[in-house]
Amino acid sequence: MRIGLFATCLGDTLFPEAVKSTAVLLARLGHEVVFPPEQTCCGQMHVNTGYQREPVPLVRNFAEQFGDPSIDAVVMPSGSCAGSVRHQHEIVAERYGDAALRAGVATVKTKTYELSEFLVDVLGVTEVGAYFPHRVTYHPTCHSLRMLRVGEKPLKLLRAVDSIDLVELPEADSCCGFGGTFAVKNAETSTAMLQDKMRNIATTEAAVCTAGDSSCLMHIGGGLSRIKSGTRTLHLAQILSSTRTSPYVLTEAVR
Repeated sequence: MRIGLFATCLGDTLFPEAVKSTAVLLARLGHEVVFPPEQTCCGQMHVNTGYQREPVPLVRNFAEQFGDPSIDAVVMPSGSCAGSVRHQHEIVAERYGDAALRAGVATVKTKTYELSEFLVDVLGVTEVGAYFPHRVTYHPTCHSLRMLRVGEKPLKLLRAVDSIDLVELPEADSCCGFGGTFAVKNAETSTAMLQDKMRNIATTEAAVCTAGDSSCLMHIGGGLSRIKSGTRTLHLAQILSSTRTSPYVLTEAVR
């Protein structure tokens, strides 16, 4: 397949290794990965904050960049951005777009996937040749869990990783407290939710907490670093791209 890779804002600016790992993984599975160079933000943060008209140019650009018929699928290491493209773009286009935008959004929507659902649902694989000999716990992010409903797909992929010690996260489906601008507008509530999440992570004694969204990992990772927990965060793509011949070198977290 010819796969268009969407980096996301956080991936581009703060977590490029997660994006690179996604490309490496998909290429290792035998697919051509292309990166439309004019891609920008998907507009999720605008819509989530109540500004639905403002992201029209962003939605249009996304549809133009990834609407190329030669691109069979659009994949991104982010449940929240995939959810935005599949759900919010249609809302924006219907309310504030023209016929061309609505058509473009409809075309791209049907071929857009978060990484784990693309691997499991489209490619039909759970064993991707990964090797990661560390104790890991998984946090299911809100958008992937509730909007995309990826369910057990990330866990199926993790369970198939060679030498991994995967431990269940207590109260896994509880929000970490990030929520984009929610963490800014409701800082005290966000911090309290994060403390609950970190407390549950601590009980697993995991070396790594992984997830499918860099935004949640940024929030959780920042908290874990401040309390010197000894647990670090790592995107799911980075674990899945690690192999015996080219393993991910896990640096020790601050204690």
